[in-house]
Amino acid sequence: MFDKFLRVIKLLLIASVSAAGCATQDPNVAFHDDLRHYEDLLAATEYGDTETPPQIVNDSTPPPLAMRSNGEPGYWSMPLNQAIRTALANSDVLNDLGGTIVQTPENVRTIKDPSIQETDPRFGVAAALSAFDAELLLNGNFEKNDRALNNRFLAGTHVLRQDLHDYATAIRKKTATGSEFTLRHTMDYDANNANGNLFGSAWDTAFEAEFRHPLLQGGGIDFNRIAGPNSAPGAINGVVIARINTDMSLTDLEVGLRDFVSNVENAYWDLYYAYRDLDAKRRARDASLKMWRDLSAKRGLPGAEDDKIAQAREQYYRFEVEVQNALSGRPVEGTRASNDTSGGTFRANGGVYVAERRLRLLLGLPLNGDRLIRPGQEPSLAKAVFEWDGIVGEAMTRRAELRRQRLGVRRRELELLAHKNFLRPRLDAVGLYRWRGFGKDLLDPTSGFRDASGFRVHDDAFGSLTSGEFQEWQLGFEFSLPIGFRQAHSAVRNSQLALARERSILREQERQIIHDLSNAITEMERAYHVAQVNLNRRNAALHRRDVLEQKADEGNVTFVNLTLDAQQRLASAESDFFRSLVEYALAVKNVHVEKGTWKSYHSIMLTEDITAGRLGHGRVMPEPPAEPQPSPDIQPQPLGPTEAEPDAVESTRAAPQASEAPQSGGPGMPPIYVEASLSDQLRSPSPPAVTPVEVHLTSPPARSDDPAPMPSSEAMRDRSPELEQGELPADLFDSAVESSLAG
Repeated sequence: MFDKFLRVIKLLLIASVSAAGCATQDPNVAFHDDLRHYEDLLAATEYGDTETPPQIVNDSTPPPLAMRSNGEPGYWSMPLNQAIRTALANSDVLNDLGGTIVQTPENVRTIKDPSIQETDPRFGVAAALSAFDAELLLNGNFEKNDRALNNRFLAGTHVLRQDLHDYATAIRKKTATGSEFTLRHTMDYDANNANGNLFGSAWDTAFEAEFRHPLLQGGGIDFNRIAGPNSAPGAINGVVIARINTDMSLTDLEVGLRDFVSNVENAYWDLYYAYRDLDAKRRARDASLKMWRDLSAKRGLPGAEDDKIAQAREQYYRFEVEVQNALSGRPVEGTRASNDTSGGTFRANGGVYVAERRLRLLLGLPLNGDRLIRPGQEPSLAKAVFEWDGIVGEAMTRRAELRRQRLGVRRRELELLAHKNFLRPRLDAVGLYRWRGFGKDLLDPTSGFRDASGFRVHDDAFGSLTSGEFQEWQLGFEFSLPIGFRQAHSAVRNSQLALARERSILREQERQIIHDLSNAITEMERAYHVAQVNLNRRNAALHRRDVLEQKADEGNVTFVNLTLDAQQRLASAESDFFRSLVEYALAVKNVHVEKGTWKSYHSIMLTEDITAGRLGHGRVMPEPPAEPQPSPDIQPQPLGPTEAEPDAVESTRAAPQASEAPQSGGPGMPPIYVEASLSDQLRSPSPPAVTPVEVHLTSPPARSDDPAPMPSSEAMRDRSPELEQGELPADLFDSAVESSLAG
């Protein structure tokens, strides 16, 4: 009766609690009728604690030169090899001029990429080797049991009260053959009130040696080195595969380094052309200014009419605009790797400041300095001739893209070999040997192990274990067979298709590289021939201008139109000539890029240093030379007035005075005049109709670490003309230039 009453009370309590939980209460929560409040909350962006101090303080970067008016800047003459050396020393990131560092930073290559791949905790070499590391296992459990039993005979008691402890220690190791060995030690402590026990509490300990060896699937050194001991179809990541992935990342670094060095040279020659183009336009502007002044002084005479004066004035201002554009430039894409060719096709941005700033960006120097970098060497004039079969063989051997693809083919071959192993059934041989010990105490050094009658006394568990009295063993096998091998067959077929794909890509890459190499050789021949023609064109334009200006100096002003046209043609011819020289220098460089010899061409050696992690430089980076302060004696020159009085027109800060009074300084190249330097080096008794004599070189002449300073125009005029080895043959150019320059 009392039990029924208790059940009723329990049911009532449960019903009351349930009813209270299901009742609806007024939450006293006010909701906004305007949903825009919630839309604003959803649209609000929360920023976590991701603030990072800027790496470059804004105050440390001076403004660009175009924004300053502190006089003429200084100049920093830099040879090409110094530019490359500075770029490699200061750049952890292999920057690109395309702006990818800001737009897609995850695609930018750095010198740390191979180390990142090497130390990847999932797919790196160390991760693959870790599958074979020994493993220590520790386990301990403690139980307190207090329960009633329904079988007094088997349990020995009706109410069981027990303290149970168990401990386990094991060392497990996998070998390169796929075998697994385990050494295990276990200890169990049991104290209970069962009446049939020999001791109220006792220790049971054991030492086990276990092995498992795969006989079919998963066995063998080759399989475990390729796939790893814990592999599955589609998840192949052994030591060999991990090392191939690291080697592929090294080739990616080599490609990135090649493009980076190529971009440095591209930016260097872009800057060289910008200076030369500025010089040509500046000389043309000064010649137009001189013509304007001469005509204004002879106003009213035949040939010095107002329309002639206005024509000279218009040409002066037109060249002044071109000078300003050639000085500052426009932010358009310059020459960079992979713009039509692997090494880069010449695209002049037409501005000294823009080109110099691009070069500084690649060199890791301050983006704006008090000195303008000025190329300290001229493009090579040597005729480079390559043997076709030899350079094709070099390209097939040295191109990093082909080596990377061959590594990819090898990786697919190894994956196919590993996947074929999964077509076998799983058959493992297993074995175990165990030593046991039992006793009232875990360790009792005073135990005699046997009583007076000779019977064993189990009062020392470790003593019983070491006596070897209780030994057990087990041998057997485990077999498993997926009926049909559906997953394994799919993995093998997938590997075969992937391997066929990689081989097809390799064949097409070889064809593409030969195609690009053919284009590079053709471009080099074209650029060299065009340089010859442009030199003759420039010399002819120079001779025509000198003749017309000589007549104008003699008082004949009837050739104003022809003289102005000659000045314009000479400026165009000079720019085109230097453009062709830069195109030839880039074409020679691109041949080395296409055939994979760019490292020896630039005297660069790559070494692998994965152990250092490349987390920090192991070398001290040289500080760039300090930027000198501009001289306080140099004052900026204001832009001249636009009145029609030529004497009132002054040159701007970026431009020198008129050509009749040349001034030193300015952002132009040193005062080398092509009519002096090239005519002295390249004398020609006849027009370039003669077949050129080729100087066979396997590579351009070695660059000097410290090139000699550029001589002045007077020194070049006084040089005794002689043809040095490696220069262009003397019978290729117009002899009229020599006679015009001799006077």
